[in-house]
Amino acid sequence: NDSKDDGVKEVDKKSVFIYHSHSWEAFSPLIKNNQSSDPASTNEKVNVIAVGAKLKQELESRGIGTIQDKTDVNQALKEKSWSYYESYKLSRGLVQEAIAQDEDLNYIIDIHRDSQPKKVTTKTINGKAYARLFFIVGKENKNYEKNLKIARDLHAKLEKEYPGISRGVFVKTKAEGNGVYNQDLTERALLLEFGGVENNLVELYNSTEAFAEIFADYYHKDAVEVNN
Repeated sequence: NDSKDDGVKEVDKKSVFIYHSHSWEAFSPLIKNNQSSDPASTNEKVNVIAVGAKLKQELESRGIGTIQDKTDVNQALKEKSWSYYESYKLSRGLVQEAIAQDEDLNYIIDIHRDSQPKKVTTKTINGKAYARLFFIVGKENKNYEKNLKIARDLHAKLEKEYPGISRGVFVKTKAEGNGVYNQDLTERALLLEFGGVENNLVELYNSTEAFAEIFADYYHKDAVEVNN
């Protein structure tokens, strides 16, 4: 087990796959002189990849082996001459490849950020500001009910420990978007919005730590149930 430079031991068995179907989704406070209401950036320090990197670190520190895919989806779409609307098709390939290579990967987490303003996406709990979380579950696939249960369980656990940190679980049909979100590929798939366009790194990292704590507790209990 090699210790990485952040002092967190790398866990050999990888159980969680973090990826970003919209890797360009960025946060205004992290971008100098940002003028956009929906900022996009390929800089991993200012977009959702930064949140995924923090989550990987937090999960590994709790003994959960994690892989993060940092593909620049916008660039990958261009290389295939695909449109923005095919981003889930592109990320689907990343997920399928990862699952094929590593049978231990059972949780798949697609991290996004919302476009809502700060008053909607921020909550102060015990004097600490958190970027609020929002679970999106696609209805148009065979694993819908299992994925919905995980999202609801995590939402409930988060709300118990950090009241107001979660905006809830939103079920989307084809009429409201993709409807699948690659959630047919596994029975433990999550699409999670971390904060919104106006959240800063402190708020995002506070929420990432809170989510990792709650998720790790859920994950370890889930592992015990499966083994029994």
